[in-house]
Amino acid sequence: MGPVEGTLYRSGTQVRPKRGTPAPPNVSALSWLVADARSGDVLAGHEAHLPLPPASTLKTLFAVTALPHLPKDGEHEVTEAELDDVGEGSSQVGVVAGDTYAVEDLWRGVFLSSGNDAVRALAEMNGGWDSTVKQMRVKAKLLGAYDTHVVSPDGYDADGQVSSAFDLAVFGRTGLALPEFVEYSSTVDAQFPGYGGTFGIVNTNRLLTGEDGVEEYPGLIGIKNGFTSEAGYTLIAAAKRGGRTILVTVMNPQWGGVHEVYEEARSLLDWGFRAAGRVTPVGSLKPPPAPLPPRPPVKDGPVPGPVARALAAAAAPAPAPRPTPKPVAAQAPPARADGEDPGYGYFMPVLFIGSACLAAVALYFLRRAARRRAA
Repeated sequence: MGPVEGTLYRSGTQVRPKRGTPAPPNVSALSWLVADARSGDVLAGHEAHLPLPPASTLKTLFAVTALPHLPKDGEHEVTEAELDDVGEGSSQVGVVAGDTYAVEDLWRGVFLSSGNDAVRALAEMNGGWDSTVKQMRVKAKLLGAYDTHVVSPDGYDADGQVSSAFDLAVFGRTGLALPEFVEYSSTVDAQFPGYGGTFGIVNTNRLLTGEDGVEEYPGLIGIKNGFTSEAGYTLIAAAKRGGRTILVTVMNPQWGGVHEVYEEARSLLDWGFRAAGRVTPVGSLKPPPAPLPPRPPVKDGPVPGPVARALAAAAAPAPAPRPTPKPVAAQAPPARADGEDPGYGYFMPVLFIGSACLAAVALYFLRRAARRRAA
């Protein structure tokens, strides 16, 4: 972790404004973050890595995990068992056991009505509840969202289930790269199958719809809101203005009413558009580099390096000593059979004649030398 990324782990508000840049707004949320969605640059954050219950904003991680695996035109017949464990008091869209639903309708139930019953049905299609939990945990780590621990994919309060403003921003930014995620999260209203026909559902994100006295935010893309008794109000929101998209997360405002989370998100979005390009980033939402793939094995296994080869040679047992050869006794030449010439028959006469010639020559020179002395 470099010095820039480490900044967001410090307590309090972290921002590096250039001269003339306005300060971030004073908001009451326990944790919040503002980022440029396109670059991933974090413009400012407050207790950005504080682990807190995420409520239904955790459904963004569920979506970026399961959406790529489920065909948009798929269908699923819901069983009683899938709905038995929907948490008491959970938000539901109205999924009925025994009915068959299109995948895209179930996703609208997740994003618009925050339906935990729709999450259960989609998780079953995704390999089951427990498998989906494991997939979400792996996905969070791959994205660099290390503050998140998933227990219940729908965000329902559960022991040990936490996320952070930083991690939720990571999930929101990842979702913005998926066209279907953007489509569902930005849908204001839709028809949901049921009661022998369809009925209307409306997105519960008030910044998107402008419902209940909350003014609609211009250019809002959507994403996800949430609430539980333990988490309080939580929100991930993104808006586009010109060529820039600003992403904010707000977790558990401490003052105001039920709509305070939207008003604090609004003020952070406004500041983000003013401050973008005028602050030094204090972190990045980009995922960490992917681990290097393992070296491909050769036919007989991986090729060891020089150190491994030296260690293997040192560990190998010493070779057994070679046995000392026994001396071989001299052998007599083989007995010669009658009439067999072993090779000596031609050599001996030649040797005798040569010796006689040498003796004759020597005798000649001795006699000649003696006559000269006599004369």
